Amino acid sequence: MIFGGTMAIFEGIAAIAKDDLFVRTNDYVFRFNLTGWGWIHLILGIVIVLAGVMVFTGAVWARAVGVVLAGLSLIANFLWLPYYPFWAIVLIAVNIFIIWALCAGTLRGRDVV
Repeated sequence: MIFGGTMAIFEGIAAIAKDDLFVRTNDYVFRFNLTGWGWIHLILGIVIVLAGVMVFTGAVWARAVGVVLAGLSLIANFLWLPYYPFWAIVLIAVNIFIIWALCAGTLRGRDVV
């Protein structure tokens, strides 16, 4: 989660600072200002990093919050596809892995009956 959140922070900073770096699509269904997308990714990335740090405490609520935040980030990156496809696809894969890892739990390797 910390890696995925950090990448989302970088994605947000890049969108806020360098508007000319990204492709602008006029006929996309989800029209949104690129700077607005940058702020969404920046704030979401910061919250994901904080939740990732809290997962290290072993709290179940932190894992549940992590799944929700990774799902939101997954949706945000899906909507981000027209602006930077490669970055969005990588973060979609990272978020799917985060959701899987948080849902798999810590019971692997133990005898659960």
